[in-house]
Amino acid sequence: MTVRLYDTKAQALRDFVPVDPANVTMYVCGPTVQSGPHIGHVRAALAFDLLRRWLEYRFDRVTFVRNVTDIDDKVLANATDTEPWWALAYRMELEFSRAYAAVGILPPTYEPRATASVAQMQELIADLIERGHAYAAAGDVYFDVRSWPAYGELTRQSVDAMESAADADPRGKRDPRDFALWKGAKEGEPASATWVSPWGAGRPGWHIECSAMSRRYLGPEFDIHGGGLDLRFPHHENEIAQSTAAGDPFARYWVHNGLVTVDGQKMSKSLGNFTLAADVLAERDPRVVRYALAAAHYRSNLDISDRAFAEAASALDRIDTFRGRAMRVTDAATLPPAGVPAAFADALDDDLGVPQALAVLHETVRMGNTAIDAGDLPAAAEAARATTAMMDVLGLDMDAEPTAAGGADAALDALVAELIAQRARARADKDWAAADRIRDAIAAAGITLEDTPAGTHWSIE
Repeated sequence: MTVRLYDTKAQALRDFVPVDPANVTMYVCGPTVQSGPHIGHVRAALAFDLLRRWLEYRFDRVTFVRNVTDIDDKVLANATDTEPWWALAYRMELEFSRAYAAVGILPPTYEPRATASVAQMQELIADLIERGHAYAAAGDVYFDVRSWPAYGELTRQSVDAMESAADADPRGKRDPRDFALWKGAKEGEPASATWVSPWGAGRPGWHIECSAMSRRYLGPEFDIHGGGLDLRFPHHENEIAQSTAAGDPFARYWVHNGLVTVDGQKMSKSLGNFTLAADVLAERDPRVVRYALAAAHYRSNLDISDRAFAEAASALDRIDTFRGRAMRVTDAATLPPAGVPAAFADALDDDLGVPQALAVLHETVRMGNTAIDAGDLPAAAEAARATTAMMDVLGLDMDAEPTAAGGADAALDALVAELIAQRARARADKDWAAADRIRDAIAAAGITLEDTPAGTHWSIE
């Protein structure tokens, strides 16, 4: 068994060898909570949820950290007189958590807020100043990019080709590309958004937050650092520079997910072309949303559409229909859990190949249906067990089983059950014409009947 991942820094597939095979460590850049999540945020979190689930299947234990950036220029800008920045940040954090939970994204092992690790950020900044890689100026502290020859190694850029860092007032900068580690307090900013520091009152820069929190929760060296492709520069480039300049080995693998696009453009709040996760989830089954967002390879960009959701709904219906059939006619439900098929495992071992893994899942469903039709119930049971195992790994088993019917569903179930009973009585009386009329009426309503040794079952086509 060898898991391979595409390492953005190496720009190549690499065999995944964790620092500690008994505990894989992952740090993923979480949201900046200035407003609610759009569907691109959910797709990004889902990519690493899938990776985490597969690594847990392979290595048993994964320590997964996803931070919350709750202090930032954008958070302060969106605050109001009636809702302070910290209250806005908490409300938006809850919206992200609800969206993630709705599509079955597992909660992190740790989910630190930036504001809870300011002391650790200040320690790291002081260390960088002492090592000669950062300097204080006019109440700010900047990382000196020219002091670190490896700066640019993630995106393979030279310093001279880079744009100026626009994350802080350039007052006191030695080089326009130097980026802020500490931002001095400015007139008009709330006092609650400042912390005392050796360089004056202020708050941390964005990039230093993740370096400090990953070190705090995972140590100076950990296995995987994840995030969206849009974070490679400047955020992840700056993280690498400040952490390695401070003497930390830092992340061994850099994994980046593709973006959700609209007409070929990145979905972004700044561009105004985003679709809120809450709106998507209000209109669709969360399992359908999860399937649609997971179906493309995690490194590819995904242009989401109504067609993608419709295809996801059809795919899940085929899976659920087979599992329902298999549970009725076999003893699969009473058998112990099964492992995933080798082809499924091979697909996920190869840079988390979810599209190929889904192909194995659907082929297993096809073979299971064929086995039921042929009366090969042991083979059908094995296919059902394998299907359940694959669904569990992919996180698609949430609410998959039928729930108690209510309202219109209960009424429909009662009506169809009565028609099925009438048909059964007609057949017992050898009134074949009546039995056929009832079956035709049911079919005309878009309902399919399946006669099995355990009785007649119905489903909507």
